[in-house]
Amino acid sequence: MKPDRPPKLSPLQIALVGNLKEKLAKGIFDPPDAGAEFDRSETIQAITAALESENHSVLYFEADKNLPDMLKSFRPDICFNIAEGYRCEGREALVPALCELMGIPYTASGVVANAISLDKTKTKQIWSNLGLPVADFQEIRSLESLAENTLKLPLIVKPAREGTGMGIDDGALVRTKRELFSRVDWVLQTYQEPALIEEYLPGREFTVGFIGNQGDPSHRLRSDLYDQEGYHWFPVLEINSNISVTPGLYGHYAKEFYIGEVGAPDYLCPAEITDQLKEELIYLAKRAAQAIDAYDVSRVDFRLRRNGEPCLMEINTLPGLTPNISDLCFMGDAEGLKYETIITEILHLALERYGLFSLNKRFRLDQKTVSAVAGNLKN
Repeated sequence: MKPDRPPKLSPLQIALVGNLKEKLAKGIFDPPDAGAEFDRSETIQAITAALESENHSVLYFEADKNLPDMLKSFRPDICFNIAEGYRCEGREALVPALCELMGIPYTASGVVANAISLDKTKTKQIWSNLGLPVADFQEIRSLESLAENTLKLPLIVKPAREGTGMGIDDGALVRTKRELFSRVDWVLQTYQEPALIEEYLPGREFTVGFIGNQGDPSHRLRSDLYDQEGYHWFPVLEINSNISVTPGLYGHYAKEFYIGEVGAPDYLCPAEITDQLKEELIYLAKRAAQAIDAYDVSRVDFRLRRNGEPCLMEINTLPGLTPNISDLCFMGDAEGLKYETIITEILHLALERYGLFSLNKRFRLDQKTVSAVAGNLKN
């Protein structure tokens, strides 16, 4: 592990924007796993502590209907965004869109990338059009349209616009036409959105995470953390779900368990794979992220075909950041990268994109300059 130099960034006023599980009031038409993507209080506390380690002032805001007024009153220099959003298409793009409207800089991907990544069908269409490998898929909007299905069983059926393994349990793998019809009907009724059906890939499952953005990293505070293209790739994580509560599938309920608990998958990091496969996974993850203009941090999921060929499954542009639970944090632990470093680097990368520090002064802008630049963006 390369040395971790202490940061020298002047204190900022940061709005940490997210959605807490305990704040969710489920509606009568919400699916049983609604809010699965929302964060725990311990995540907010951990991110706050990490940002405060650089002497920033951090205040948490719930991403609900009161957020515009709260941000207007607080006037943050930047938002650290982990918000999943509420009950709408492309909901992960809500906070980025609000920040754009109010002229407030924010971390992680922008409006378009967050909207696309939550839509699994659109994401796969983009990747497929670029020649990237994906499992065969079709989006089903009604039971009648199942007659047009050309995919061969067995198939995976899932909601087309959800994350965190929502809608994926031991019934998501269907082997007969009757099971397919029943599961698609359940998804359509439960989630009130299209169902995505995909060919079932029986091979190993991996996830590849990164922090960084394309470009010369030599001016960054922790420049030795990044490769020449501007990315830091975490060790590849293999997820063995055979022992989990959703055997063979990395579903929502399996993700609720702490690592090592009964019911959790087996997390293997670094994955025992060849250098060739590792390089291929990273190459595909990079192309997948760049295809939708993902920024600062993301995690890309893969599954192998029977012949060992990797296929892109989905990209998470707002990956979980809960210590001891989230995949990205587990990858960081595996290489000895401090949690505080991951969080503060996400902040630094966003500041770099907005020009909120001088590349020649190595992150040492005073608070007056930072506030002036942020004020220009707001105006």
